Amino acid sequence: MPQHNLNPNNWIDLYSDYLFNYTITRVNDRVIAQDLVSETFLAGLNAMKNFKGQASERTWLISILKRKIIDYYRKINSNKGKAEVRINYNDSDLEGDWLEQQIADPFDKTAEDTIENEELAKAIQNCLAKLPKKQAEVFKKKTILNQDTDTISKDLNITASNLWVIVHRARVALASCLEKNWF
Repeated sequence: MPQHNLNPNNWIDLYSDYLFNYTITRVNDRVIAQDLVSETFLAGLNAMKNFKGQASERTWLISILKRKIIDYYRKINSNKGKAEVRINYNDSDLEGDWLEQQIADPFDKTAEDTIENEELAKAIQNCLAKLPKKQAEVFKKKTILNQDTDTISKDLNITASNLWVIVHRARVALASCLEKNWF
């Protein structure tokens, strides 16, 4: 693949309409879409040193924008005021991280917090083991391993909407299981 060079001076002229149209179909709010595109350009400027030229400039900006959109939805769907804690998840087939919101400030950890995180990680693993096989597999790939929806859908021969239904059901089942077995 040919090497691509970044030229941020042309980003607005070349990509702003495309990025805005991409975003507005996903957030359905013009102001938020404009903000996300602006944040994408700013993040692109800050991350220019990480650009390896393995994709076109537009593709690289779209990948940044996708993360911005995901972050936007995570923020509006999260419980306000709770800090995030990353829980390591390991089993024989898969390894990864799962971002969960369960405890106070992660920078103010005590020995009790560490033990609680380990207990939560074990409880999550136990609850995942209780899910139907396909539900657990879809949940792990999407939520823990952060794989792309299209990739998972193709691998498991399911539609994207079916994937989201499965993920939702897994989350509901995990929440119920954790409520019974951990809280």
